Amino acid sequence: MAMDAETRAAIEEHWRASERGDTEAEHAIYDPEAILDYPQSGERFRGRATIAAQRGGHPAERHFTVLRISGGGGLWVSECVITYDGVPSYSVSIMEFAGGMVVHETQYFGEAFGSPEWRAALAEAMPGRSIERA
Repeated sequence: MAMDAETRAAIEEHWRASERGDTEAEHAIYDPEAILDYPQSGERFRGRATIAAQRGGHPAERHFTVLRISGGGGLWVSECVITYDGVPSYSVSIMEFAGGMVVHETQYFGEAFGSPEWRAALAEAMPGRSIERA
């Protein structure tokens, strides 16, 4: 249980460092040989230095809002909104840990989409959100 609390704290610090643009602190969570996969583009980035370099070269102004962190042991999931130049992108980050470090992360990104009218009577707004109609 203490290890899970330490891991959660490390993930929270990772996202706080991402938000404040502290590249060194943001990537301290990764094993030197970590892998980062982006399934939607088919890209794989190998090694902490490469992961940091590809993020550091991003041309957009970015902001990170963590919606939820869940997990335990060696597998943790973060649900986030990453805003690029004011446009939100919904992200799920799956982090696999070994020896207290991320050894493999897979990130999925999705654009917002409008809710169709046919299911309006069935849905309620998520906390802190309003429903966007199609």
